[in-house]
Amino acid sequence: MNIDFLARPAEEVAPKLLGTVLTCKNPEGTVSIAITETEAYSGATDPASHAYRGRTARNAVMFGPAGHLYVYRSHGLHWCANVVTGAEGVASAVLIRAGRIIEGEALARERRGAEVESARLARGPGNFCRALGITAEHNGMDVLTGASVVLSEGEPVPAAHIRVGPRVGVSKAHDWRHRFYLADDPTVSAYRLSPRAKPPTGA
Repeated sequence: MNIDFLARPAEEVAPKLLGTVLTCKNPEGTVSIAITETEAYSGATDPASHAYRGRTARNAVMFGPAGHLYVYRSHGLHWCANVVTGAEGVASAVLIRAGRIIEGEALARERRGAEVESARLARGPGNFCRALGITAEHNGMDVLTGASVVLSEGEPVPAAHIRVGPRVGVSKAHDWRHRFYLADDPTVSAYRLSPRAKPPTGA
């Protein structure tokens, strides 16, 4: 994995991240998750993006360079992780929505709960971060050269196994087909339309 892989628009990188592996190491142990669902977010041209209205202290990481983590709090409850993409200075990132745990399931289960089904341990962006152990301290970390959080190649995903659809839970530009996921994979989160959005056409 190198920066050239990520230094492209988010909508080009998002499907390519399917099958790649995000690993987080901390004193508790190591968890690795193969990514099964992503969403692309641009900057000034994307009304659903945190960077739509320009650079702020919160979204500064989105403006590059590529290969860093943009971590934010969703609804004051859950951490969400994005891999920054594109050219430096132009906001672009891919939200990691779900994955399949391939290492450290016991630790992920401690974090998520003993009763949670294996397929649900990292389903949804908040659960993905909780299972992996990602928090605010990982914001801005380089996943290409970092020691605690690393993005690496995984099993190749045939194009025929990739599905595309509208983004989940956003009220603006919700019908943009910037969500990418593995077909018939039990770890992929269910589609949910924001109650503030009109139903997308052709979804």
